[in-house]
Amino acid sequence: MATTDNLFTPISLGKLSLNNRIAMAPMTRTFSPGNVPNDLVVQYYQRRAEGGVGLIITEGTCVGHKAASGYENVPFIAGEKPLAGWKKVVDAVHAAGGKIAPQLWHVGAIRKPGVEPGGDTPGYGPSGMAMPGHVTGHTMSKADIDDVIQAFVQAAIDAKNIGFDAIEIHGAHGYLIDQFFWQGTNERTDEYGGSIENRSLFAIELIGAVRAAVGEEFPIIFRWSQWKQQDYSARLVETPEQLAAFLQPLVNAGVDIFHCSQRRYWEPEFEGSDLNLAGWVKKLTGKPTITVGSVGLNQDFLPEDGTTNFKDAETVNLDNLVARIDQQEFDLVAVGRALISNPDWVKKVQAGQFEQLNAFDKAQLGELI
Repeated sequence: MATTDNLFTPISLGKLSLNNRIAMAPMTRTFSPGNVPNDLVVQYYQRRAEGGVGLIITEGTCVGHKAASGYENVPFIAGEKPLAGWKKVVDAVHAAGGKIAPQLWHVGAIRKPGVEPGGDTPGYGPSGMAMPGHVTGHTMSKADIDDVIQAFVQAAIDAKNIGFDAIEIHGAHGYLIDQFFWQGTNERTDEYGGSIENRSLFAIELIGAVRAAVGEEFPIIFRWSQWKQQDYSARLVETPEQLAAFLQPLVNAGVDIFHCSQRRYWEPEFEGSDLNLAGWVKKLTGKPTITVGSVGLNQDFLPEDGTTNFKDAETVNLDNLVARIDQQEFDLVAVGRALISNPDWVKKVQAGQFEQLNAFDKAQLGELI
């Protein structure tokens, strides 16, 4: 086992100063009845901060738009009670010595009518499609676009006001922002459709509006992915040149840190280079990046058949990860399921207690520990 010392060196990413290179990846848990983070949620995040995580990125938390939510019992970041709940989470994480950012989320056309809040409101999307070729929801007007952008802006303002250390905008995995990016779900003929430059306009406007609202010093993380939950093989760009052209407008709009989602972090992004997605993004933009994808485990999270039956996974060594950190391929490492199984994963890894790490058992998703 290679030494893991470089995982535990402090780092400053602009105004965001962290004790180590370990982030907690955002993972939807659906344990917030009434869309309000409760004491169980407070304790869940507090335990990870006490366990040594440098930066906690919360589960997706829905912005204040009538079609933002697609799942029961997910937390919101809008309204007096949800914000009061998140304030308790923030205070608990800070008391434990950690930093925390909420992931601001709108599910888009994936939403099914009947999910509360929202009732019979359909899913919203650039072309009303959660899946390519299947219109099942509402095609957004320019007024709808403006309303959603304002909902993200308000969520960012509220997050800053209650003490979060940064925000993450969820632009990955086939949710709303990604539905604009993805040609398969964006068939618009106006300025928001067509070329990848046009399909990025919604994200660019949204990020720019958030940046204007929170000021230049408040960190904005942007999560994005090539793959979609609707299609694991989907890709937005095929070459480094296309990737650079896609990223630069997002940088110009105000992104400070890119969270680059892969299902398996060790996989190279383009032929001819061992760099993963986060490595390429850092190389092309010069911005700090977060890598993620099955860190510390031997299985990714979902099978290839498109079902949502999570897989059990065994622990593996971190030699590959450590080597990439040593080479400065990326700046932070987001750990997901391994932190569900091991709230103190960071401390155990730092102490070299690998034999004490628990494997991931999908049954653990049924409770908040």
